Amino acid sequence: MIDPTVPTVGVGPHPEPWPDDDRLDPALLAGGDRRNVVDRYRYWRLEAIVADLDDSRSRLHVAIQNWEHDFNIGSIVRTANAFNVAGVHIVGRRRWNRRGAMVTDRYLHVHHHADEAELLDWLRERGVTPVGVDNLPGSVPLETAQLPADCCLVFGSEGPGLTDSMVAGCDALVAITQTGSTRSMNAGAAAAIAMYHWRLQHPPVAAGMVGVADVE
Repeated sequence: MIDPTVPTVGVGPHPEPWPDDDRLDPALLAGGDRRNVVDRYRYWRLEAIVADLDDSRSRLHVAIQNWEHDFNIGSIVRTANAFNVAGVHIVGRRRWNRRGAMVTDRYLHVHHHADEAELLDWLRERGVTPVGVDNLPGSVPLETAQLPADCCLVFGSEGPGLTDSMVAGCDALVAITQTGSTRSMNAGAAAAIAMYHWRLQHPPVAAGMVGVADVE
């Protein structure tokens, strides 16, 4: 029995007759679509959504070092989905904490790399510039940095940050200027700021690509 005091998400069953569209999922049409997707993708099959997103992927990549099963990885992946990045790269342990991703990884192209060298080789082969995000000596303020269009923002694990090998392999290092008392901010928050900064410099070109993100 549905509790009327609990807010419902999404939409219920689609009225019949159903639209003749092979992008639509019969099970969702019949039972309703409660996923956290924009209205455009209501009732769409997962594969159809991914294919449509592929037509408007940004040129941005995001890489995350996964040495400590960091719960922030899921949050970063969810933000990466919001910016429709070209790819998410998990470096280190293959298994990562997906809880914060809220299944948004299903709509992304997620790559695994055993170590720093494997990621950096992958990026170089495709002309993607690795840019480390960490408040280390030699970092330049993110707010004054011009990020490449074909860029991979690289984030370390919460706490230890980027490894020395990753720092050595990045073409540049940027840091978010802070004026408070703590040395660093949450990795998930830092990633969101960095992705947004890239987007300000490289806005979507195609009509209809700019949208307002839902906040939960």
